[in-house]
Amino acid sequence: MSGGSAKRHDAGLAALVTQRLALVADMSALTAEAQRLNQKLSGIEMEVLRLQLEIERHGGSAELVQDLHDAEESAEAMRQACIESEDRIVAIEGKVADVDRALAEAASDIRRDKP
Repeated sequence: MSGGSAKRHDAGLAALVTQRLALVADMSALTAEAQRLNQKLSGIEMEVLRLQLEIERHGGSAELVQDLHDAEESAEAMRQACIESEDRIVAIEGKVADVDRALAEAASDIRRDKP
């Protein structure tokens, strides 16, 4: 590999590594967000259970029934947010896999070019 070609190759590798690091940082942030959403969903689901128990024990006043309805709607919205978050994580994982393949190919090129 000539000097200019080696420098271009090194720059390409550096760009791939930089891209991978950025993607991993994004994935880490999305994973933290997914964890937060799941914790929030768990709290809402506990509230739904509490309201259901309250209604079973003491009857369903209009206020309790409305609170239950609101909590169930919140839980559904949070479930959707969790699904969307997981979809974003899967998309980033695919991008990381693409970069990993490109890095593997570049490393293979280096091994072939060494005497």
